[in-house]
Amino acid sequence: MKKIIIIGGGIAGLSAGVLALRCGFDVTILESHSIAGGNCTAWKRNGYLFECGMHWLAGTRSQDPLNELWYAIGALNDDVTIHYSEPYTEYDYNGIPIRLYRDVDKTEQHLLAISPADEKRIKAFCDSIRSAQSEGEICDNIRNAQSEEELEATYQELTEQYINQFSHEGIRELLRAFQESEAGISIVFTLAYLASGNGGFPGGGSLSFVRRIVNTFKSLGGEIRYNTHADRVVIKNGKATSVKSGDELFPADAVIIASDTMNIAQFFDVLPQSSWFDEMQAVTAPTMCTLVSLGINVDLKNYPESLIFKLEEPICLADHTHQYLSFSNYAADSTYSPKGKTALTVHLAGDTYDFWKKAKEESRYIDEKQKIANQVISAIIAQIPEAEGQIEVCDVATPLTFERYCGTWQGSWMTAIIPGMRREPYPVTIEGLDGVYFAGHRMTPPGGHPIAAESGMTAVQQLCHDTDTVCIWE
Repeated sequence: MKKIIIIGGGIAGLSAGVLALRCGFDVTILESHSIAGGNCTAWKRNGYLFECGMHWLAGTRSQDPLNELWYAIGALNDDVTIHYSEPYTEYDYNGIPIRLYRDVDKTEQHLLAISPADEKRIKAFCDSIRSAQSEGEICDNIRNAQSEEELEATYQELTEQYINQFSHEGIRELLRAFQESEAGISIVFTLAYLASGNGGFPGGGSLSFVRRIVNTFKSLGGEIRYNTHADRVVIKNGKATSVKSGDELFPADAVIIASDTMNIAQFFDVLPQSSWFDEMQAVTAPTMCTLVSLGINVDLKNYPESLIFKLEEPICLADHTHQYLSFSNYAADSTYSPKGKTALTVHLAGDTYDFWKKAKEESRYIDEKQKIANQVISAIIAQIPEAEGQIEVCDVATPLTFERYCGTWQGSWMTAIIPGMRREPYPVTIEGLDGVYFAGHRMTPPGGHPIAAESGMTAVQQLCHDTDTVCIWE
């Protein structure tokens, strides 16, 4: 039985581990953290659980091919409850709720009732969602666009010119707020995907999701070595022979590097030359956030699960000015807080890695975190008056936090889509380097948990091909 060492116990490493075991390999995962999951994680703080890695999951619909992969690795099963929030999100326009539903017809009816004068534009907007949903083409359009113009039309349609075509101020503000909070993700892409019956939230969130994969991996005979940092892949005569961790050596017939591909140089004495890796290094731009999590001694079930509102005073973080704030409200899920209390999270999107790194170097890190926390708390209290005096826990996770705990490059959890960049998968091997395979969320922009899982599968498929092994799960 061939021995496989996997570096990294995130979604990519766990996916590769389970599938390799199903194919008959002997598998050990080396995970530098005390828990598995990588970016698919959550923080526990004084009785509260703050969700960090999942808002909704691609592949929750049973007919979706990705759903089959989630089932194959044990992430989902028939006993897992999938929650589909409705509405998807709500914008508070001077006390008037403006909602975006998973049901496109409901969105259209709702927006028309708010602004009959925008009938033509609202119907065109909703028709674009229906078209993407019915044709199932939106992801392929993003990956296969042949020009910047095509990509702009599919992925970044929320230009100011487009937004200003709506006469209703509240609808314009909703679209601007979505653009700011989602860091450029197409609203058409999101709503079309949700309207297809996909994008639910698995019960228990990130930690339960990962725990189910880990349990599947262990039940198949796999081993996870926690708190074990891989230092180097040992290469002899052009082939991987082992992985070194401290004073310990893990012999291997093959190695799957499933940690952030932007950081793989650390594993080699001399980094193998590869045009695809050079390309990745040159074009990858990070998508990151500063996460502010609040534990509130109030039951906020009467508030939406996702709410966006305009700030009276903008929040400035590094060179980013946030005119809007959005929060995720977990009051309806007992997993996240004690009875009668609420866990609430706020994502401040934007590349602030250098800002936080400099603050750390200049011993301003704690003070800067407190400044952001105070601004967010003030904004939340202004929106939710009953939260005043009831905030029991406040936790600020910066890109440096995610870098430290999740091992991600600059603390980023996805790759920004930039016109002209590659959108097809990168190769999983480097020519001239035998027995080394690559997986992770960087392997196909923009990344995310589905890409990570698929990349683990692709790495094992290539491994099976190279070793004349049947892919049993197929």
